[in-house]
Amino acid sequence: MERDRNEDGHGTAAPGARAQEPAAPEEHVRRETALERADRNFLELLQELRVTQTGVQILFAFLLTLAFTQRFTELDSLQRGTYVATLLLSVAAAVLLTAPAAVHRGLFRRRAKRRIVDVSSRLAAAGLGVLAFALSGAVMLVVDVVLGRAPGVAAGASVLVFITGLWAVLPWRLSRSLAASRTPPRRDGRG
Repeated sequence: MERDRNEDGHGTAAPGARAQEPAAPEEHVRRETALERADRNFLELLQELRVTQTGVQILFAFLLTLAFTQRFTELDSLQRGTYVATLLLSVAAAVLLTAPAAVHRGLFRRRAKRRIVDVSSRLAAAGLGVLAFALSGAVMLVVDVVLGRAPGVAAGASVLVFITGLWAVLPWRLSRSLAASRTPPRRDGRG
């Protein structure tokens, strides 16, 4: 049986990533076949998608209802543009985050689980990126309408920075920290 020693000890390293670290302690090694690992990875990915899909659906529903409110006619052209862009971004995020189910359905029983996992992981990452812009646009629009243009732009940019910090920078730093802790010390005394 193959051993899975991906970065998090659970086999969910970035698509295409290969574990290169030295032999892991026994408690961090899974003894599973490649198919078992792919099945587990896909189930973990689906759990992640369940978390994000609810938020996307709520955002999309909120945006759909805005166009039918009385105040919508008072929006200026920039606010309407922001609304349309945000609506389309939320649709794109919903499509990207639900695409793994369609990919799975299209390749069901074709012995392509590893490919399904790899493609689905990329779709999910793209969906999160698009969702970041949709959430920022929604906040910008609402704050612009309530408080004005400058606070709206500031709020939207702040949300984008906050999301980038939590969804991109934090995982990247944790990954680097884990990699550094697994690097054996240099024998020449310089590291």
